[in-house]
Amino acid sequence: MENRIINNIKSLGIDMIDSAGSGHPGIVLGAAPIIYSIYANHMNINVNDPKWINRDRFVMSAGHGSALLYATLFMAGYDLNIDDLKNFRKINSKTPGHPEYGVTPGVDMSTGPLGQGFASAVGMALGGKILNEKYKLKRKNNFDSERGLIDYKVYVLCGDGDLMEGISYEAASLAGNLNLDNLIVLYDSNNVSLDGDTSNTFTENVVERFKAMGWHTELVKDGTNSEDIDKAIEKAKKAGKPSLIEVKTVIGKDSVWEGTNKVHGKCLEKEDILNLKGKLLMPTEPFYVDMTLVKQFRTSIKERSSIKYELFNRNYNEYVKEYLNDDASSLKYLFADDLKVDLSKYRWEFNTETKEATRVSNGYVLNELTRFIPNLIGGSADLSSSTNTYLKSCGDIKDGHYDGKNIWFGVREHAMGAILNGLALSSFRVFGSTFLVFSDYLKPAIRLSALMNLPVTYIFTHDSINIGQDGPTHQPIEQLASLRAIPNFNVYRPADSKEIVGCYQSILNSKKPSALILSRNEVSMLENTNIENTSKGAYIIRKEVNNLHGIIIATGSEVHTAYHIAYELYEQEGLDLRVISMPSMEIFKEQSDEYKKELLPLGYKTFVIEAGSSFGWHQFVYNDKYLMTVDKFGTSGTKDEVLEHCDFSYSQIKDKIKKLLK
Repeated sequence: MENRIINNIKSLGIDMIDSAGSGHPGIVLGAAPIIYSIYANHMNINVNDPKWINRDRFVMSAGHGSALLYATLFMAGYDLNIDDLKNFRKINSKTPGHPEYGVTPGVDMSTGPLGQGFASAVGMALGGKILNEKYKLKRKNNFDSERGLIDYKVYVLCGDGDLMEGISYEAASLAGNLNLDNLIVLYDSNNVSLDGDTSNTFTENVVERFKAMGWHTELVKDGTNSEDIDKAIEKAKKAGKPSLIEVKTVIGKDSVWEGTNKVHGKCLEKEDILNLKGKLLMPTEPFYVDMTLVKQFRTSIKERSSIKYELFNRNYNEYVKEYLNDDASSLKYLFADDLKVDLSKYRWEFNTETKEATRVSNGYVLNELTRFIPNLIGGSADLSSSTNTYLKSCGDIKDGHYDGKNIWFGVREHAMGAILNGLALSSFRVFGSTFLVFSDYLKPAIRLSALMNLPVTYIFTHDSINIGQDGPTHQPIEQLASLRAIPNFNVYRPADSKEIVGCYQSILNSKKPSALILSRNEVSMLENTNIENTSKGAYIIRKEVNNLHGIIIATGSEVHTAYHIAYELYEQEGLDLRVISMPSMEIFKEQSDEYKKELLPLGYKTFVIEAGSSFGWHQFVYNDKYLMTVDKFGTSGTKDEVLEHCDFSYSQIKDKIKKLLK
């Protein structure tokens, strides 16, 4: 019966790829016994409640195996039908080319960029450990031992490509350090990658590498033996460590291209499909489904999972009654990401007397936010002392102590971004911090945050050439423009403490991911900055006195430059300038046309001041002359020397604006 179900999964997967005219048959034919074993014998899920908070998670890190996943989800009973399988890789279907979160029932995250799924699964597993620690039930009939309300496991199917990507090594290292024993990775080890045999590129002993990182490991020598796979998973569940199970498989098994790279991403020939189905003892009819097998598969999943589902519901009701006085409002965040806050009503104690870097101001705001956002957690890539993102009095997350709020990611920017995505997929509001110039390390994860619409906040400090003597390797130029180019992603660059709060007001009331860009150099509190207006993306902080001669748009530290230049040009030259702070270009562009015209009326010279690339700013100005930006790499030197080198000193900007106005 098991082999027949596996063969039906294979048959459906091959038919999907053949119908679409594209796809990856190799993993379908090689790894079907792996995914069958996970779902049939181990995954605790409820197909009628696919977002059940205590479900086991499955991540298809080898996202090119989507046909294998969809065929399995259909057989398991999720809300997919044969027509959905026939529409594989077609526009607006439930079965896109790679798994997409929120599109296909049963898909727990969007995957495709290799290694990202593996690393995000580490975040999911960490989220499970934190929730397990946070919500405990004491059972008197069990020797007063405590059991966590949340106790799900995370299963991953990955391939050679995932483990070649450096991000998986970073994430696996941290998973071992944190001893995430609810994480089980099954490695589809077939010695073949897209270009050819892995002997050309990947010859290390993967099992020994993972052992060195503190993982439990198993080796299944015959990937067609679902019983051996099942036994290995059982051992992994009891290991007390994160687990890697290497399963030796044959890519494209039973096709004419069996064991070669040709079968990785190339459709099988029609004759090969017919012969293959004969070997699988399956009818040649496309999209054939044996309903007896479907019923058996679904029954085995339901009989096991329903026990866990009912137990969770009883435990949940017991927890709410005994520990929360029948008020479950504090657990609302576990079930819906609809956080609504009004930070303008909070009494903020800003330091208005002295100058302060916005990274320092943000540290204060971030710590205050922990008071009323119970699921706010985060960390930095070994830079919290520089980015000021450490949450004081909130404790650290460590092996055996998962009740803190501070994650020590270490120097692992790539993994940090993906782990944040995994945590966001596990009901957390998360942040991760590093220097702006290193945002490039996180781009693949940021892109997936935007694709999945996850409320992840990336905090980037040391935002410009103002950092001086660290030199061009640490002075960001193009990073702001590249972040703003990402769809469904909001970039915020506040000018002072009040704007920081305004940015969080926007961030926390949105489901979109965001970047908060902060300075190392100190700035004063501007008189006319405003929490409420910041949420509009742009607003006037200096209005012309009499006759409008021009408009300056600025962001971050440069708002202060623009403000003082406008004041001096009015006092000294009689030039009357409006100054607009634009903390978020994306949010401003969402405002009404009336509001945009009110701020930026036609017919007036408009200038932009920002210590970064000019790319993206041309939409607001007449030509390049009106852009006071930086389009070359910086240099080592003092702050003033670097600004002068980049034609960005206060006097250079002021003189340029004055000449253009006259």
